[in-house]
Amino acid sequence: MKVLTKASGPVDVDERQKISFSAGLFGFESCKEFVLLDAERQPFYWLQSLDVQQVAFILVNPFLFRPDYELDISDDELKDIGISGPEKALIFSIVTIPGNGSPMTANLQGPLIINREERIGKQVILTDNRWKTKHDIVEEMAAAKKATC
Repeated sequence: MKVLTKASGPVDVDERQKISFSAGLFGFESCKEFVLLDAERQPFYWLQSLDVQQVAFILVNPFLFRPDYELDISDDELKDIGISGPEKALIFSIVTIPGNGSPMTANLQGPLIINREERIGKQVILTDNRWKTKHDIVEEMAAAKKATC
């Protein structure tokens, strides 16, 4: 299918890249249908709204820069999207790249959980006070690398 994207204009997308968020995302509740796209630079992805072309999010796997990341999510919340075990889940954090030169950050407090088989997802809010809405990705990658050396 052809999708109009914020970053790249029209692109061809496989139907299997489509993901439904029945409740939308926080602040974007009216956007329910998205496609997951590879970004030009790894390890990032785009989550492009099919409802509104100008709504797109940059995503990253939070475990890449926070190996200690833990999601304390109730089984009931996971049942909503048909997840019974971690092998079915994709976990992403929304990335913010400010235009003013401030650090690139990731929201670890509100991760996106996606059922990779059913292609449905939801955003959850974690109550663990270790996880904030703005984690400096580069700084935390450096700290994680230093800790393993």
